[in-house]
Amino acid sequence: MKKYYRNIMAFFQPSESQKMHLLYPSDPFSKNTVDENYADEYAAACERGISCALFSFEDFEAGIFRTRPALTSDAKIVYRGWMMQPETYQKLETAVQSSGALLMTNAAQYRQCHYLPEWYAICAQWTPETIFAMRDDDFTALVRDKEWKAYFVKDFVKSLTTKRGSVANVPSEIDEIVCLIEQYRGSIEGGICIRQFEDLLPETEERYFVFQGTAYARDGIVPAMVQDIGEAIESPFFSVDVVTAQSGELRLIELGDGQVSDIKKWKPWEFVRIFVSE
Repeated sequence: MKKYYRNIMAFFQPSESQKMHLLYPSDPFSKNTVDENYADEYAAACERGISCALFSFEDFEAGIFRTRPALTSDAKIVYRGWMMQPETYQKLETAVQSSGALLMTNAAQYRQCHYLPEWYAICAQWTPETIFAMRDDDFTALVRDKEWKAYFVKDFVKSLTTKRGSVANVPSEIDEIVCLIEQYRGSIEGGICIRQFEDLLPETEERYFVFQGTAYARDGIVPAMVQDIGEAIESPFFSVDVVTAQSGELRLIELGDGQVSDIKKWKPWEFVRIFVSE
């Protein structure tokens, strides 16, 4: 597996003739200005000499894809922008290819890190046990044989971030949380994940990034578990969210495609350094 993974990463490593670009959404009212949510990161990338381009997400949604400056045919693109459903990301991949460039992360790799069921089997040893369901399933029946003290409920991508939270103390509360996800997010993406609740220390949560097979940490210290995950997942760029359990054990709580992952506690200059070959 590791040899295969190294071969895959060698394929995605830009050669001297393939220049890497970061692709950001522009301000909705100024197509030559980066969206304010990415302004600091964009500035840090430009300061490090990383080539950056902008595109109007609103135009893209309307079927028009144009970057400023135009992408060259030798460009390998890392998207840094809004989260998309896999079908929309597929359209972005097609649009970039039509311009003659190439997204470093293909649609299948995006989906693998974006949807929890896609990476769960690979990472099951490091993450809470999970049941996958569709919206109309009988959630109480699905968890009947589980001796869990509580249930953490989310769709394939996100949990409920309101004051109510995503923890169901009894099976009957699972549907309540699912209804609230629908209410506040507009829809359920993919399906439902019912995860075994574990005693975790939320203040210890840390986000790591894996880029082209190398794991990166804010402080430069990458746990062995994160390194193992970095070798197990066959994607050029993804995030790894880890938290410490009350037992002291590190637990994986989420993977995400790195292109749509927030930098959280990272400083912009710390984040963009992962794209620069030293």
